Amino acid sequence: MLSQIFAPLWSSFWWIILAFVAIGVIKAFKPLLKGKFGEFAVSIHAKKYLTEEYILLNNCTLPDEKNGTTQIDHILLSPYGVFIIETKNYKGWIFGGERQKMWTQKIFKNSYKFQNPLHQNYKHQKVLEQVLADIIAPEYLHSIVVFMPDCEFKTEMPINVFRGSAWVEYVKNFKEEIIPPMKLKRIQLRIEKEILDKSWKTNRIHVENLKQRKESS
Repeated sequence: MLSQIFAPLWSSFWWIILAFVAIGVIKAFKPLLKGKFGEFAVSIHAKKYLTEEYILLNNCTLPDEKNGTTQIDHILLSPYGVFIIETKNYKGWIFGGERQKMWTQKIFKNSYKFQNPLHQNYKHQKVLEQVLADIIAPEYLHSIVVFMPDCEFKTEMPINVFRGSAWVEYVKNFKEEIIPPMKLKRIQLRIEKEILDKSWKTNRIHVENLKQRKESS
């Protein structure tokens, strides 16, 4: 008799526990999922608007002698140059300038500071320059920052910072062929050789390196 009474309660209880666990997992992975969505959007832009002569490498974790590792969202290879792309999936108003150390995201009355993504991508670019030092000159490596369309820029942005797919037109403005096909293939093979395996272990090592950098700064 008692089992018949309490069985539905126990069933509901476990469903509540599972719901709380699911909510916790979603909250824990939300930043990662947001970032991956932004990276996925850039991949779609490249596939839709660029021709086959452009080669997009995604989620590239490279060894960095100074900081252990560096993680580049996208490296776009082309006969017209190499483009290092940093994606930001932020909502709200974005305030920032080229030389400012920190930028601001404002959502209603709340403001949040984040590292200038141009400075962040500059570090990525320097690592890639070292990897390709004997193949291509640094002036042919170009930095791009791509925000998702959900945000709105409230200050004038540098010429290499974009919302949505606008970055594609910037890339297409580079029309001088400065990298022959054989050299482009060599660049691709060099980068792919240096990229660490895409795994949870690689991500964990990179996150630990980021933590150590923050603690020492």
